[in-house]
Amino acid sequence: MSNPSSAPRFGPVEQLALGLVFLTRLPIRLQGALPGDAVARAAWSFPIAGALVALAGAAAAIAADALGLPPLASALLALAGTMAMTGALHEDGLADTADGLGGGRTREQKLEIMKDSRIGSYGVLALVVGVGLRTAALGALVQDTRLHLLGALVAAHAGSRALLPLLMRALPPVRPGGLAASVGVPSSLSSIAALVLGTAAVFWGLGDRLGLVGFVAAALGMVAVGALARRQLGGYTGDVLGAAQQVGEITLLLVAVAQFPIPF
Repeated sequence: MSNPSSAPRFGPVEQLALGLVFLTRLPIRLQGALPGDAVARAAWSFPIAGALVALAGAAAAIAADALGLPPLASALLALAGTMAMTGALHEDGLADTADGLGGGRTREQKLEIMKDSRIGSYGVLALVVGVGLRTAALGALVQDTRLHLLGALVAAHAGSRALLPLLMRALPPVRPGGLAASVGVPSSLSSIAALVLGTAAVFWGLGDRLGLVGFVAAALGMVAVGALARRQLGGYTGDVLGAAQQVGEITLLLVAVAQFPIPF
């Protein structure tokens, strides 16, 4: 009979390391075998991974601005920094999801299109719009204080990733034997922990009133992506999660630079 004490430790430190490996390109080496539901147990750490991605983007933007580059160049370099940290993981999901949901007629056709490594017109347009909106928002933030730039980036990246565990709990994986199914279902405790961390990041980065507006708007956008995927695909894939994260990130960045009165 196996000895439970001999099983590899998978506590909070190991879970955080796996969360960073799962969502970023940081050169972290994991030791030992992982439990089958390792990613689901590490889901609470997704907002922390997002905050580190945000720091990379902020560092790139601040360095570019210090060198006297124009705001547009600084904004694009900030995006390049975040994409380098993630390997454009979520952008790839956005493009594949747009191609599948926009191009296929049946569920099977949509899923087949999403598996295709080639990118179609819907995917290109989704990326152009997504990169364009984020660049416009970051260009405005670069011209503001550096603390506001950093806060908006942390809010956008941590807040959008904080809602992913809830989507993973609310939606079934499309393919029973696929990657989405293999990561498991995050526990309610892990999902709540991610939500608390993400909410704290959003409120720190945007302030109380703007943070509330941004978080609610991002949540609605991400829920809409999930609802669309459930209707057309029957559930979620990794690409759908990537698309939802992009919608949340874009929404939070736009709220950070929007000029509208808040009636409370």
